[in-house]
Amino acid sequence: MNKVCWIFLLMALLACGSEDEIALEDLRQFQNNPALQGTVYRPGGRPWEIGTPGGTWIASINNDPKTFNTLNARDGDTGTIVGLLYEYLADYDPYKKEFIPNLADFEIEANEAEDKLAVRFTLRDDLYWTLPGQTREQGVKITSDDVIFWYNEIEGDKDLQQPGYAGRLIEMPDGSQKPITIEKIDGRSFRFVFPRVIANPVLSVNMNFGPRYIFEPVKRTKGSAALLDLQSVDTDPKTLPSIGAFHIVSYEPGLRVVARRNPNYWRKDAQGNPVPYIEELVFRIVPNKDTEFLIFKNGEKDGYSARPEDLSELLSKQGADYTVYNGGRSLGSAFVAFNQHPKAMDPVVYSWMARKKFRQALSSLLNRERIAQTVYRGLAVPAHHFFAIANPMFDPEIKLEYTYNPERAVQLLAEEGFKKDQNGVMRDPENRPVVFDIIVGIENNIGVDSMNIFSDELKQVGIEGRVKPIDFQKLVEMLINTYDWHVATASLGSNYWPESGSNVWQSSGNFHLWHPLQDKPATDWEARLDELYNKGRFTLDPTQRKAVYDEFQRLILEQVPLTYIVHPLSFLAVYNKWGNVVHDTLQGLDLNFVYLKK
Repeated sequence: MNKVCWIFLLMALLACGSEDEIALEDLRQFQNNPALQGTVYRPGGRPWEIGTPGGTWIASINNDPKTFNTLNARDGDTGTIVGLLYEYLADYDPYKKEFIPNLADFEIEANEAEDKLAVRFTLRDDLYWTLPGQTREQGVKITSDDVIFWYNEIEGDKDLQQPGYAGRLIEMPDGSQKPITIEKIDGRSFRFVFPRVIANPVLSVNMNFGPRYIFEPVKRTKGSAALLDLQSVDTDPKTLPSIGAFHIVSYEPGLRVVARRNPNYWRKDAQGNPVPYIEELVFRIVPNKDTEFLIFKNGEKDGYSARPEDLSELLSKQGADYTVYNGGRSLGSAFVAFNQHPKAMDPVVYSWMARKKFRQALSSLLNRERIAQTVYRGLAVPAHHFFAIANPMFDPEIKLEYTYNPERAVQLLAEEGFKKDQNGVMRDPENRPVVFDIIVGIENNIGVDSMNIFSDELKQVGIEGRVKPIDFQKLVEMLINTYDWHVATASLGSNYWPESGSNVWQSSGNFHLWHPLQDKPATDWEARLDELYNKGRFTLDPTQRKAVYDEFQRLILEQVPLTYIVHPLSFLAVYNKWGNVVHDTLQGLDLNFVYLKK
């Protein structure tokens, strides 16, 4: 990146406010990295150019979609495909830092004195579920009944264990829980009624929803479980209705998924022209990242999320054909999680993972700096904070205490009765060698390399961490269904909001990774975490709210049920035939407005 680009980048970050000071420091340390020379920083938040319709954007996913059913779309590749069909009620502008209407306008109705709160939504009048080739008039008009059904009988069905289920419940002052309810006003309007005032109501009720006309009859006749069998991967994609920007029109297993622009989509550009401009999306199924890189270089893929090791070759050939964009530091981070499920895992390994100091010791053996330098070629920073820097409750002073320190790790283990034998093998108080598995998705090369470094550091103190790359779908199955794992690495995205992740951080959540679906908190610290999570949702005073989330962060960083690894810089290479290409970690590439230049 040239000097002018760096000045622009630093000025842009300075304009964002004090919460980005840590990002500024990150970028200063990268300033002289020769690997960045020639990359371009072009963030979003600016007006879009008016584009022209047409063109095929060729993308890729690493795995076949596992389903077309939004209820089962748990992995990233499946979510990418299924997500084309759906939209949320509201959107969030990360540059203005405010919610904006999307499928619906909204109005917050609050009376703090009486502790009353509701959010009223009014759907657009041009929303239809349509199939490929259908006009709006041939489709199914969307009404408030669609949202109400989905909220009550899909999100609200405990048997379906949808991610939004836990977030429906609000803890009351007496410790009981009451749900956020939904009321119909008319054919387009409805309101969510809260049992008490909370701090971020639009976030709590912002939702997407599926086609009621398909799901409701099945639930009525066959029950909740039958819903999970709908829209399997064997379904003809042309029978999948869409409210989103694209229809899925074909799927060839192992080869590609093709989507075409939905002509009934409601969004328009600044001159009233329909978007997206792109006519067709082709997702090639490419299981190997090296192959993905090759097909981009061959011009058979339009955008490529570049790894650090790709930059030198990409930049040496950059010119008229493509540009490499630097999106800045990632908001989220992959993590290492330590299983504490008392019934599903090996009882010996459980007895170790259930000890706080054992988890702290493992965190102290995760050499984040070595991973940043070796795996990411120096283009990443160790992840020492819990909240993302864009999170309004981020505090740079609240940091992980258990960073890389092998001597401290050994001391923490000794305090729990673990010690090395004469052969250098770490043994627990019952003289059993400390051996456990570390699972990682087999296609995740960076994850495999990072865990191999972790394993090597464990070995230095006599612990055997056996890295086991497995099929990603198998990994997901172990995390959300069987729970029979020891240590795992994965990613949940970024905790952009302090209230985000109700199904992760609350002990009752179905993705409370280390011990999900607890009837009541298994530990005192998880009980306190539940209390803080809920308290933060309804604390309105900014100072008091920050105090709650400060403790929330510190508790997770102290207990380390999981620990983050690094924040890499984000790079995207895109062919120059495309316009409206912007890339930053706040929002990413928006294919609604990308257009093929004439």
